[in-house]
Amino acid sequence: FSDFPMPEEYPNFPNHRQIAQYFDAYADHFGLRDLITFRTQVTRIEPAAAGGYNVSTRHLDSGAEETRHYRAVLVCNGHHWQPKIPDFPGEFRGETTHSRNYRNPQGLEGLNVLVVGIGNSGVDIACETAVTANQVYLSTRRGAHVMPRYVFGRPIDKFTTPLSSRLPLALQSAALSWMVKLDRGDQEKFGIPKPAHPFTAAHPTISSELPEMVADGRVIIKPNIAELAGDKVRFTDGSVEAIDVIIYATGYKISFPFFADDFMQAEENVIPLYRKVAPLDQPNLYFIGLVQPLGPIMPLAELQAKWAALLLTGQAALPDKATMEAAIAADQAKLRKRYVNSTRHTIQVDFFPYKRELEREMRDGRKRAR
Repeated sequence: FSDFPMPEEYPNFPNHRQIAQYFDAYADHFGLRDLITFRTQVTRIEPAAAGGYNVSTRHLDSGAEETRHYRAVLVCNGHHWQPKIPDFPGEFRGETTHSRNYRNPQGLEGLNVLVVGIGNSGVDIACETAVTANQVYLSTRRGAHVMPRYVFGRPIDKFTTPLSSRLPLALQSAALSWMVKLDRGDQEKFGIPKPAHPFTAAHPTISSELPEMVADGRVIIKPNIAELAGDKVRFTDGSVEAIDVIIYATGYKISFPFFADDFMQAEENVIPLYRKVAPLDQPNLYFIGLVQPLGPIMPLAELQAKWAALLLTGQAALPDKATMEAAIAADQAKLRKRYVNSTRHTIQVDFFPYKRELEREMRDGRKRAR
């Protein structure tokens, strides 16, 4: 966050424990713990007749239930918590789980493990389990461009700058492809199939380990699953493998269990929000962090929160509904044109263009509020 830099000793890619420690330090530095009610589940949020929202909660320890009225609600429940598991023909007799439940490779030693999905979680799990498993298979429907963490000795995200983000998308894609090939070589030479879509048409998969794991045979790339058959899995290329454990790294459903179905839901992971924050017809309801950025999410969530604060205090105002509807439609059309058809890409944003969009919205919103 802009007002609390990460420790200087942190690496370029902090692990999850370091991120958690950073959040704890942030809360302690700004005295936020006294303002937070912990171990409390939000069970229902409903619009109140007189305005605002009635929020019902249940305490996880005592079971005590309570309903309070709030003038505004900020929804920050994220989008990586309700697993999405595909339905394949047949039955599997082994163990199945989702990447959400994965913590470490303990218990997978000596087993044949199938990881479904070649996104970042799937690739990380495949590489980690391959160290001690008998064999790891990585199943993918369309493949992915696998990019290393570092290119020419620099973190790969350092090559995306405010200036480069203004270049035509085709040029950005070509430049990225050229840099990765020059630094690491063609991924097909390692045994990773090349997808049909360009670099910038899908959320990037970043792994420095996967090419070597595949080249060494510790991870074997497989196409999509055709059928589950007891302790075996048949793939769309006709191959059959004996599998002990399937780990589905197949993404998540965007879900709001505290809203009634007729109030606010995300069908096929699509939710119409102005600038990915504000609904059309629910005043003083804002969504923070409901984006999938090409880059870090925390600075963008910070800007979203600042914009929401301006709106809540009357220092900024939203445009009229017709303007918001047109902006939402244009944004969704842009996503459909750029990305491969997948529920994974419905909340995708580019870091610098979206940052500029939020900053422009705050400036324009201040003018509208005058």
